[in-house]
Amino acid sequence: MISLLNNHPAFLGLLVQSPLLCNGFISSKPLSLPTSELRNPKSATLFASSIQKDSITTLLALDSDVDEDEILETVDRAPCFDGICESTPVDGDVAAILSDTNAYDQDNIQDEASSGESHAGEAMLRLGTMTGPTVWSEFGRLSQEYDVANLGQGFPDWLPPDFAVEALVSATIDSTKQSPHQYTRTAGHPNLVKQLARRYSKHMHRTIDPMNEVSVTVGASQALYLSLQTLVKPGDEVILFEPFFDLYQNQIKLAGGTPVYVPLTFVPYSEDNEEVTGGEWILEPEKLEQAISPKTRAIILNSPHNPTGKVFNVSEMQHIADSVIAAGPQCVVISDEVYKYIVHSSPPQDELLGVGNSCPGHVHFASLPGMWDRTITVSSAGKTFSATGWQVGWCIGPSNLISPIHQLLPYVQFCASTVIQEALARTLPKADEPYEGYDSYYEYLNSKYRRKRDLLGKGLKEAGFAIPDYDRTPGGGFFIFARITPELRRALPAERMGPEYTKNPAAPGGEARLDWALCQWMAEEKGVLCIPSSPFFSREKAMEGASDEFIRVAFCKTDETIESAAKALMGVRSNKVLIGSALVEANAE
Repeated sequence: MISLLNNHPAFLGLLVQSPLLCNGFISSKPLSLPTSELRNPKSATLFASSIQKDSITTLLALDSDVDEDEILETVDRAPCFDGICESTPVDGDVAAILSDTNAYDQDNIQDEASSGESHAGEAMLRLGTMTGPTVWSEFGRLSQEYDVANLGQGFPDWLPPDFAVEALVSATIDSTKQSPHQYTRTAGHPNLVKQLARRYSKHMHRTIDPMNEVSVTVGASQALYLSLQTLVKPGDEVILFEPFFDLYQNQIKLAGGTPVYVPLTFVPYSEDNEEVTGGEWILEPEKLEQAISPKTRAIILNSPHNPTGKVFNVSEMQHIADSVIAAGPQCVVISDEVYKYIVHSSPPQDELLGVGNSCPGHVHFASLPGMWDRTITVSSAGKTFSATGWQVGWCIGPSNLISPIHQLLPYVQFCASTVIQEALARTLPKADEPYEGYDSYYEYLNSKYRRKRDLLGKGLKEAGFAIPDYDRTPGGGFFIFARITPELRRALPAERMGPEYTKNPAAPGGEARLDWALCQWMAEEKGVLCIPSSPFFSREKAMEGASDEFIRVAFCKTDETIESAAKALMGVRSNKVLIGSALVEANAE
């Protein structure tokens, strides 16, 4: 393919004038690389991967010796996740709705739906503005176009532990009568639900019924989706603690509910205006009380919290429990606990007394007095076992909340992968055994993430960011919510806050603010990719500037990636950039 591009410079000039698809992402600007750049193998490879389907015929006409399969392999034919592209042909009326920002107004959408003018389905109408490009499509594009140390999306870039891989291999080659290569029980593979029930019986201090109080799903995202679909009807409200993982907002809307935002309050360690410090995110009970109403159907609790890393303390959880009772019998909690085994800075032990310690540092909300009957607990294997591609999640709860999920599951998929479920069932007991010099795999995991957190934290502080002090602030998950200091604001070129850069349809409200501008500049000019905080806030709060001071940085990466990122970060306040493994002056030859 590269030789074909090099042999036809005239065709290169033709193609650079057309819109491009890049690995499933829509490029926001025309490709302007000169022919000389496109001849560079790295640039040519990127260019080849972005050629549209309708260009293939022309390529074949130019060179009859080219293998069509070789060309087709470079074209991503999967539907674009974050917007419209030529791989997802749609009705013209639908395209008009999705591309017209005025149509994103909910009132307009409702009017069009009632008048019959729209051909879009109910789910698309409910999403409204959320059907356009997103932070993930935009920064996914940047990660492909630029050579960066990627601290963006939250997935580990190493293999699962050996015992998990071995369990997967053994499940795959199992040739017994119970070989896991056919459908299994829709609500969950028997071997897995029994393992989960055994574990959660310890967590919850009660006996869990594996067949009636456990449901296995395709990842935690589907567990959340099904929980909301079985609970929420139009007019219901669901409370989110802000900032929040952006998936929640859209899933609430898909269920017909209305998100109600309860802001967490950032409290810096120092109130001195001359010093910008890290701090803690706290829940103020009165803000939650003000948001509760008879319309409140659910509260989504995520602890440890994405994106801040906050670990909700027992007192905060008790306030949430009190609010559930105050809201009425219809209100339940969906407790997202995918990071429960990654509490790298545990709360003081005296705070945990009386709530059990089966998962060190973590409190299962459903284990609080009276909350088992009001809680769906959601989790998965991906974060714990560094196997996000396994896509096995689950819901745990009383049968009256789990039974509707069981009933809905057959209409979503017949079952999650039997092989993967069996592999996980074989993996779980192994994780409790000594591992790499630790009493269990879970202890090893926490130690590993603690070390990576400190390695990244050191680089962030040296670059001028303010971060939490984990000796005084509990923390979990694998993100640092770093605070932008005045020094870093001054380092950002002024033109980056101009209209050429700030008008961005992927940003909340179509406006890229300080957090976004800094992250984009660091990816394009400094060689390190982080995620702006604004997508984790409601559009109103983001437009008010609530997210301006923060960026989300992932440390679930290899030491080499973190060290490379730390070196690149050192160039943020200077005129230096990372070239290969060296930090050099930006204007150096």
